[in-house]
Amino acid sequence: MITRQELEGHWNTVKGRIQEKWGQLTDDDLQQVKGDATQLVGVIQTKTGETRRAIESFLDEAVTSGQGMMNEAVDTARQYADQASQAARRGYEQVSAGLASGMEQTQTMVRRNPMESIGVAFGAGLIAGVITGLVLKSSR
Repeated sequence: MITRQELEGHWNTVKGRIQEKWGQLTDDDLQQVKGDATQLVGVIQTKTGETRRAIESFLDEAVTSGQGMMNEAVDTARQYADQASQAARRGYEQVSAGLASGMEQTQTMVRRNPMESIGVAFGAGLIAGVITGLVLKSSR
């Protein structure tokens, strides 16, 4: 016989399966006994005339299939998380490789043309300073 915890943990699945099998049971019938397996068996017996053993067997099977579906959902979620993690890792590695390549190219250019590199850096700094000054002046 299923436990109260099992019944409560899989209530929506079990409830749906019960209503599929015994359509004469209403939501109100099932809501009255939510979580109490003994009362649930009694209500089903009263409404349907099924044997206690058949009802208990059905409920055990419904809970077991609910656990199986839950395990499948967890496995699927893990697979998606693993795939997302791998994709993020590949993206990080590509960005890292791109930055390293850019750094190497910059170092090579500075070594080959040190004076031009200093001139470009000075010009970029001068332009950045002028723009910053104009922005600060206009915000007053």
